Amino acid sequence: MNQDRQNMNKDSEKKKMMHRDTERQRRQEMAALCASLRSLLPLEYIKGKRAVSEHVDGAVNHIKDLQKRTEELSAKRDELKKLSGFEEARSRNSLPTSAVVKPCFGGFEVVISTGIGVQALRLSRVLKLLLEEGLDVVNCISTKVDGGFIHTIQSQVINDLTSVDPYTLQQKLNEDVPSSS
Repeated sequence: MNQDRQNMNKDSEKKKMMHRDTERQRRQEMAALCASLRSLLPLEYIKGKRAVSEHVDGAVNHIKDLQKRTEELSAKRDELKKLSGFEEARSRNSLPTSAVVKPCFGGFEVVISTGIGVQALRLSRVLKLLLEEGLDVVNCISTKVDGGFIHTIQSQVINDLTSVDPYTLQQKLNEDVPSSS
């Protein structure tokens, strides 16, 4: 009977050791995963936080912020498509040439949609016109879409912000752009 008790104690000790080892391995794995998660988060989400639960909370907040930003960018993309005539032009497989001017950050954002071919836009003419109007081009992005291009031009006012009227500028671009080919 004494022998049976010793065997049971040995089995019990083995189970305890296996449980401890398994639990230690689980904690090490969790620590590695948390470190990996922490390394993926921007500093503003982990600043001063030490507890794992705070890092997980920071990750949740970061994901929510990314989802919100994605929704905002999708809405902006849809607005730009609408402004550029993209949807109706897609059905005709050719973009009409049009310009939209919006105030932004000490200057203006100009969005121009145009088709491809004989009536294609000469971007250099648009940039020259913006310069003549007192705008300094900061950034210009051209995106190819079905049947044409969408050009997004960011500009800053060289002298006085009140010296440039966005409505007049938009009219000039819409009058001049089709004839600039």
